[in-house]
Amino acid sequence: MENTAADTTPERPRALLGWRLLALFYDLWPVVALWFLTAVPFVLLDVVLSGDTRHNIAPLSPLWWLLWLACWAVAGLYATLSWRHGGQTLGMRPWRIRVVARDGGAPGRGAAWLRFAVATLSLAAGGLGFWWAWFDREHLTWHDRASGTRVLRVPKRR
Repeated sequence: MENTAADTTPERPRALLGWRLLALFYDLWPVVALWFLTAVPFVLLDVVLSGDTRHNIAPLSPLWWLLWLACWAVAGLYATLSWRHGGQTLGMRPWRIRVVARDGGAPGRGAAWLRFAVATLSLAAGGLGFWWAWFDREHLTWHDRASGTRVLRVPKRR
């Protein structure tokens, strides 16, 4: 029997959009907990600077922007460290999905951060980069393409 090009090409990953969204929902909870912890020093600093314990950090103030940046960075650390060490966040484990580099190994630090940054933009655009997987010929999202990574479904352990 002849070997055709179809026999030698690797199997394309499925879009896994539903699994990805479920994982994102699961990951929301540990990230929110990390955000609460991240906010504590900012709230305490605001109390010290303003002397008033009865108000929130002023919207659009420099401290408010720093808090948002810190929360984004903490969420990024959670995701990128998880992807680099084991390929999965807590939310990805129940759905058996894993982030891998093109070569099948763990993504590098730069690729993981690029993936997180583009995924952030994708979410800010109403999830457009996620929905793109339905139309992409390889079923990859914007952040998959930009970072040279992909999400694969892990087989069940027996």
